[in-house]
Amino acid sequence: MTSELQSLAADRGLSEKDVPVLLAALIGGKERVQRVVLSTGAVWIKRYGTERKPRWVILQRMAANLIRAPFLRPSPVLGDEGMAKREMRRIAQFSAKGIPTPRVVYSSGAAVAFSDVGLTVDRHMKRVLKGDPVACDDMLVHCCAELGRLHSKGLCHGRPYPRDMFLRDGRIGFMDFEEEPDTVMPLETAQARDIWLLFLQVAQRARFGKVTHDRAYEAWAAVAPPAAVAELRKLTGFLGGFLWAARLIGRVHMGSDLQRFIVATSYLMHVFVNYRQD
Repeated sequence: MTSELQSLAADRGLSEKDVPVLLAALIGGKERVQRVVLSTGAVWIKRYGTERKPRWVILQRMAANLIRAPFLRPSPVLGDEGMAKREMRRIAQFSAKGIPTPRVVYSSGAAVAFSDVGLTVDRHMKRVLKGDPVACDDMLVHCCAELGRLHSKGLCHGRPYPRDMFLRDGRIGFMDFEEEPDTVMPLETAQARDIWLLFLQVAQRARFGKVTHDRAYEAWAAVAPPAAVAELRKLTGFLGGFLWAARLIGRVHMGSDLQRFIVATSYLMHVFVNYRQD
C-alpha cells in the first residue's frame, strides 16, 4: 500500500513525507473519526464499521411500511466497505453538480481520508457568531436557501444538520453522506424530509421566532422543486396528526427533541394552512 500511496501523493496534493504519516494513521488508528496533521494541512480519516448497527432500523422500516409513511424509511444498511463507497460516490455526485464537498484524499477498504473543510456551520454559529443573534438567524436562513438550491439540482442529503455543513467562499458545503434516502423513497419525499429535518434545527436555534421561520421557509421554497413543496405539505399534514400526543407528553416532560418537533411541525403546518386560505 506504501507504493500506491506514493504514486497518488502528487495527484492528491501530498508530499512524500506525508505518505508514511497517513499510512501509519490508517493502519494504527482505531477512532471512528481521526484528525491527522500533514505538511499540506490536516485531513480527517473516517472509519466505517466502528459502531454497532442499530437494531431498531428493521423495526423502523416495518413501521414505515405499515403506516404507509415512506419518509420514515431508513437508508439501506450496507457493509463497512459499502458505506465507504456510498459516501465517496455521493461526494462525487454532489461535487459534479457544483455543491461544495470535502475532497477524498485517499481510501482503503472501510477507511476514507477527507480534506479538512474548517469549521462546520454548527461550530461557526457557536464560536464566531456567538452573541450576534441577527447573524445567527441569517446563517439559518442561508442554510435553508442552499438546501433549496441543492434540491433544485435533483439531489437530497438525508441529514442536513448544521454540523454536517460548512462554509466555503460564502457558500454552504455539505458532508457526511452516510444516508441515501432517495433509494428507499421518491426523491421529492426525501427532499421534503430534508427541509423538515433542517427545520427542527431552525426551530431550536432561531432567536427571532416566526420572523426567522418565515424567512427560512421562503428561502427554501423560492428555489426548491414544486414537487418537494407539495410533498412537504403531505409530510407535515401526516406528522401534524401526532401533535396532540406530543403536546400531551410535553406537559409531563418537554425534552428538547420533543420541543423541536412541536415547534417545527406546527409552523410548517400553518404555512400550508395559510397557503390554502389564500
